[in-house]
Amino acid sequence: MPSIKFQANISQRLILTAQLKQRIDMLAMTKPELLELINQHLQENPVLEEVTEPIADAQQSLSATERDEFPAPAQQSSSETNEAASPESPADPFDQIDFDSFFQEYLAPGPRTPQSEVREEDSSLLEKLTPQRENLYDHLMWQLRLWGLPEETLVIAEAIVGNLNQDGYLEATLEEIAAMGPWPMEAVREALAIVQSLDPPGVGARDVRECLLLQLKERGWENTLAAILVADHIEELQRRRLPELAKKLNLPVDVIEAELARIQQLDPRPGRNYDPSSPQYITPEVSIVKIGDEYRLIFNDDGMPHLRISPTYQRMLEGTDVPREVRDFVRERFRSALELIRNIEHRKRAIYRVCEAIVRRQRDFLDYGPEYLKPMLLKDIAEELNLSLSTISRVVNNKYVETPQGIMELRRFFTEGLTRDDGREISTRVIKLRIKTLIEREDPRRPLTDDEIVNILARDGIRLSRRTVTKYRKLMGIPSSRDRRAQ
Repeated sequence: MPSIKFQANISQRLILTAQLKQRIDMLAMTKPELLELINQHLQENPVLEEVTEPIADAQQSLSATERDEFPAPAQQSSSETNEAASPESPADPFDQIDFDSFFQEYLAPGPRTPQSEVREEDSSLLEKLTPQRENLYDHLMWQLRLWGLPEETLVIAEAIVGNLNQDGYLEATLEEIAAMGPWPMEAVREALAIVQSLDPPGVGARDVRECLLLQLKERGWENTLAAILVADHIEELQRRRLPELAKKLNLPVDVIEAELARIQQLDPRPGRNYDPSSPQYITPEVSIVKIGDEYRLIFNDDGMPHLRISPTYQRMLEGTDVPREVRDFVRERFRSALELIRNIEHRKRAIYRVCEAIVRRQRDFLDYGPEYLKPMLLKDIAEELNLSLSTISRVVNNKYVETPQGIMELRRFFTEGLTRDDGREISTRVIKLRIKTLIEREDPRRPLTDDEIVNILARDGIRLSRRTVTKYRKLMGIPSSRDRRAQ
């Protein structure tokens, strides 16, 4: 009979309490998702109340949150930098409450979370749709938790999932993902392979070619002619240049057409299946408005409930004739309400600080337009605000801001760049815009070649290789000069 042995092991694990997990999750929520969470708590927690009296200035409620949740960078603790996650269980927040000041603040006639400045025609901002049912992030994380992965691999995989766009494509580079840990590049590649093996097939790809190849592999077609066509001839397929392709491969056209029919069974946008099936409108989280020579941030809080703690339940806690089980129930609901309100303010302050930093760095863009967008990386803002890369990533992902140049997703402000001959930095987004503009203005009878575009940009002090110009052109879906001439 085999003997039973006991062995003690010491290991470090990241343990998140429910309230800390809520805080982290709330940073990544869109406005409709946050509204759904608040309404759920209002239904389930009798200690929470919704009030309607507005507070005039959004900055008023942020000042207290800034003191409590976002101390100055020089004084900020490492625990906050790492999203307040600690291996040790924190003290009970209920026992840390200064009830005298707390009740004055949260039981006042008006709510702490304010109504921002009311502006006419706000309903015109209701433009985009977001999920009602399980979203892509939840669907993928549910699968990852069933894998029984090592802790580090799971954390890296979650970082990858958090940087997928709505189509299911990975928008961050592997180097940026690795810097979030920091984690070894090999571990990041391993985690990416795991994410790319999840449902829906094709998720986690970095371009259309990789997306389709992943789906072909999932169906067992990785060694077929269809896979060869996707890997080496996807541009010809997209332009349906089937006779030329058949001649190049020395195959009948009907064989190419049959393989194309197989490829057309695939989904080039796998994440879209987890987008909303019924409409739910969102507005930009923040408006950047120019007043005089300065830019001001205004939160768009229309439609968001304003919360406070019920005075009735305060009296229950203060009473001496309340049964113990009732006091325990109220105590637990009070704790939940307190954490929800604090986490809402924490989320608002995080968005506010990131937007402030963007305004400081992108003043020329706000004043003059897209051609003046400066290179800016996630790590730049993370270092300036003394926050982790993952925190900044959560804040900017799927959050929209209204600017003088139109409505933009916050993450679109972040782009790499290069240095011009005159020493000024220029964003890769601006370079792509220059290339697109040149092509739009070209003589259709004599389209510009990539080499000619390289020479034109060089006269403006922008040094690029022909390969880079070709890459940018393809990313924008612009055909080659030969195809443009044919069209």
